[in-house]
Amino acid sequence: MKPIDATEVQKTLDQFINKQVYIHAETTNGAYASHFDNKYNVGVYVRNATVSFSQAKIISDGHIYRVGLKMEKGWVYAEGLTHWTIHNEEKLLLAGHDPEGRLMVALQISEYPFDY
Repeated sequence: MKPIDATEVQKTLDQFINKQVYIHAETTNGAYASHFDNKYNVGVYVRNATVSFSQAKIISDGHIYRVGLKMEKGWVYAEGLTHWTIHNEEKLLLAGHDPEGRLMVALQISEYPFDY
């Protein structure tokens, strides 16, 4: 994966607009959280949910990004994204890593289901 280039990611997001796509979204600190300072473990995991979105946006506060997908009745968004790649020329993979390189958030979009 490489650091996010917002212009390139936006172009890729736009290719999925108004299509039925599969998303994978997850957040986690559970596997990486320190249990010695009373942090709460949190996480979300959704794989192969089908959505269609009419608008996609990537915005930044500098070097951390948020991607939002506007659906008919709401939004899907991921915040804290830092890296991206295109896998097999068909799947957009976005991830956010902490300063030590550990995965904290992921958002993936594809016209085809993700493997289990």
